[in-house]
Amino acid sequence: MQSLALYMSRQADGLGRYFLEQAFYFLFGWVPGVLGIGLRGIFYRVILKMDGMAAIESRVRLRFANHIRLGHGVYLDENVYLHACPNGIEIGADSIVMHGAILHVYNFRGLPNSGIKIGKNSLVGEHTVIRGQGGVEIGDRVYTSPFTQIIAVNHIFDDPERPFIEQGITAEGIVVEDDVWLGAGAVITDGVRIGKGAVVAAGAVVTKDVPAHTVVGGVPAKVIKEIDGEAQRRDVEIYHL
Repeated sequence: MQSLALYMSRQADGLGRYFLEQAFYFLFGWVPGVLGIGLRGIFYRVILKMDGMAAIESRVRLRFANHIRLGHGVYLDENVYLHACPNGIEIGADSIVMHGAILHVYNFRGLPNSGIKIGKNSLVGEHTVIRGQGGVEIGDRVYTSPFTQIIAVNHIFDDPERPFIEQGITAEGIVVEDDVWLGAGAVITDGVRIGKGAVVAAGAVVTKDVPAHTVVGGVPAKVIKEIDGEAQRRDVEIYHL
C-alpha cells in the first residue's frame, strides 16, 4: 500500500484528480488524426489550462495536467511526455514540442523555484529532455535540436564515505533568453544563463553563462565566435520561411 500511495502521489494532485485525468486519456488520448486532435482540443480543457486552441497528437502522456498551460497554437507531437508537478509547465503561443520530447519538472522535494516555462514561437526538438527542479525559463523563438538536454539540477558528491543520493542536490535553475539556437546533443547544466541570440554548437556541454550573440562549442563549452552582423560568404542557397 505504501508503494501504491507513493505512485499515486507522483501522478496527480489526489485520487479523484488521478481518476479524472486517466478517464480523459482513456476516452480521447488514443484517437488518431484530425479527429483526435479536435476531440482533445475540446475535452482536455477540463483537465488542463488552454489559451485558445492547441493541437495535441495521440499518445501524448500528461501528468499533473491541472498544472499545465498551453498557449494558442501550441503543437504537441506524438509520444511527448509532460510531467508538470507543482509549479507546473507553461508553453507559449505557437510553440512546438516534437516527437519523444520529455518535459519533467521532477519536483518531489518541494523545491520553491521548480517549473518549466517556454515562450512563444519556440521549438523543442525530437527527444529533447528538460528537467525543471530548479526552474527552467526558455524565451521566445528558441530552437532546441534533437537530443538536447536542459537539466536544472545537480547532485552533491563531496563525501566519499556516503552514497551521493544521501548528499542532496543543488537546483539553481537555467535561463535561455530569446532567439537562441541549441545544436543537436547539446547539454545545458544547472545554474547557466544563455544570452539572447546565442548559438550552442552540437555536442557542446555548457557549464558557464553564455554571452549574448556568441557561438559556443566544446566540452566544456567556450566562446568560438562573436555574432557581429557581418555576413559570411556562402556558396549554398539560403531558404526562409
